[in-house]
Amino acid sequence: MEDELNVTYITVDGYVEVGKYRYLYFVVVFTAYILIICSNSTIVCLIWIHKNLHEPMYIFIAALLLNSVLFSTVVYPKLLIDFLSEKQVISYSACLFQFHIFYSLGGSEFLLLAAMAYDRYVSICKPLQYPTIMRKTTVSVFLVLAWILPACQVAVPAEFNAYKKLCSFTLNGVYCNNRIYELQCTVSTGQIIHDVVVLLNVALLPVLFILFTYTRILIICYRSSGDVRKQAVQTCLPHLIVLINYSCLCAYDVIIIYLESHFPKVVHLIMSIQIVMYHPLFNPIMFGLKMREIYKHLKKLFF
Repeated sequence: MEDELNVTYITVDGYVEVGKYRYLYFVVVFTAYILIICSNSTIVCLIWIHKNLHEPMYIFIAALLLNSVLFSTVVYPKLLIDFLSEKQVISYSACLFQFHIFYSLGGSEFLLLAAMAYDRYVSICKPLQYPTIMRKTTVSVFLVLAWILPACQVAVPAEFNAYKKLCSFTLNGVYCNNRIYELQCTVSTGQIIHDVVVLLNVALLPVLFILFTYTRILIICYRSSGDVRKQAVQTCLPHLIVLINYSCLCAYDVIIIYLESHFPKVVHLIMSIQIVMYHPLFNPIMFGLKMREIYKHLKKLFF
C-alpha cells in the first residue's frame, strides 16, 4: 500500500536498545551538539570580531568551523528526535535531503582544506606575491566554490534516487548516508560511475592537491632557515592533522556499506556517531590551541 501511494517512510534501524537507553543517548548526543555549536561558534566569532584575524588563513578556518556546525545540524536534531520517539522513522524525501546536505557539506570540508593548503603554499613558497594572489576576491571565490560545487554535484544522485523503486524500508543506520542504496531494488552502473566521479572531484583530487602543496612546502622549508620551518609547523601542522583525521572518518563512511556483516550492530552505531561527533569537536580544539593568534584571544576571553 505504501508503494502504491508513493508515501514512503523509512524505519531507522541502526540504534541499539533505544527504548532502554533513550535518555542516556539523548543526554550524550545533546551535550555533544551543544559543545560543537559553542566551541566552533566561539572561534568563528573571535575571527569575526578581531581585525588582526581578518587574514585568509583565519577566514578559511572560520569557514571550516562554520561548515562543522552546519554539518552537525543536519544530523543531530533528527538523532535527538529519534531518541525520544517510540518509532524511529523518516520520510524518504527527508532522508534524501539529509543525504544531499550530508555529502555536500562533507565535500565542502575537503575543498576548504584544499583552499587552506593553497593559502599556506603561497604564504610560505611565494611570500612576496602573497598579497597580490590572496586578495579578498580570491578568498571569496574559493569560499563560494567550496560550498556550491559539492552541492551541485551531489544534487544529481539525490535527484536520481528520488525516482528509484525501493525494495526495503529499513535503513541499517542512524542517519541517511550511502546506506540509502541498500533500500533500492537496483543501483545502475551510471549512478555508480557518477558517484565515483563526484568522489574524485570533491575528495580525492583535493587531497592530492593538498599533498602536492605540502610536498612543495616541505621542500622549501628544508632549504630555508629555522624561523621559516617553525612558522610552517605552527600553521600547517593543525591543518594536516585535521585532514588526516577527516580523511580516515570519510574512508570509513565510504566502505561501511561493505562491512555490514563483519561487525556487531553496536560497533556500527559507535562508529556512525563518531563520524558526526569526533571531527566537529576536534576541529575547534586543534585550531584553538595550536594557532597562536586564536589561542591568545581565547586565553583573554576565558582567563
